[in-house]
Amino acid sequence: MSASSRASAPPRVLTVAGSDSGGGAGIQADLKTMLALGVHGMSVLTAVTAQNSLGVQGAWELPVEAVRAQYRSVVDDIGVDAVKTGMLSSAELVETVAELIGGTAVPSVVDPVGVSKHGDSLLAASALDSVRTKLLPVATVATPNLDEVAQLTGLRVESEDGMRRAAAAVLAYGPTWVLIKGGHLGGDAVDFLTDGSQEHWLRAPRFDNRHTHGTGCTLASAIASGLAKGQTVPEAVAAAKEYVTGAIAAGFALGGGIGPVDHGWRFGAGDA
Repeated sequence: MSASSRASAPPRVLTVAGSDSGGGAGIQADLKTMLALGVHGMSVLTAVTAQNSLGVQGAWELPVEAVRAQYRSVVDDIGVDAVKTGMLSSAELVETVAELIGGTAVPSVVDPVGVSKHGDSLLAASALDSVRTKLLPVATVATPNLDEVAQLTGLRVESEDGMRRAAAAVLAYGPTWVLIKGGHLGGDAVDFLTDGSQEHWLRAPRFDNRHTHGTGCTLASAIASGLAKGQTVPEAVAAAKEYVTGAIAAGFALGGGIGPVDHGWRFGAGDA
């Protein structure tokens, strides 16, 4: 095959996150999402977890120099069109990744992972201030859920009205856009996207399906995939919301606890 006849490379998205050995969240969910959405996924591992449908049994953070080397290796040779961050458990890791992203002139999606679906803490308390002062200021889009909003701002959101106040509080730390994820409220699954002037409410039906492991990672990766394709933030978020809604509807039981969303739902794999 000649070079001229080869297919051009798809948009490139880099995830900087932890590994989920159960395959439902973390790096594994990110790469599955990117494949499903037609971009080339690349990864920088920040931590290894022993994790299954019941929870996180152990977590081991990688050295900062290993994280930095992975990032530079990918970006300096392959290049990147968008970056997504997930589990960054220590202040030192948060600050290192913030510095790396700040020096890379592409959109970034920051999922300020603080607590797992099972309630396991994934962020040291000492790292919270670094997330506020170093990581959020370099984010194109920050995607906190309501528990993470409370961790970051002290605000407890109990209704849709509170989501606007929460967004303003997170925007004060410096991200260009914030997506407040209202999945923990009752009623429809409502998310609120704003840059402080534009406002977008995104609604989807709530499914009677507890197998939702990996939703946050999947949503952030889907947004980054859209941005890498050249979509605007509202376009990328709307497309990501649609993709995640379908993945939640198709979520399946795995193990004895909370199963994952189905990243391949559009492929109809379950119908084979």
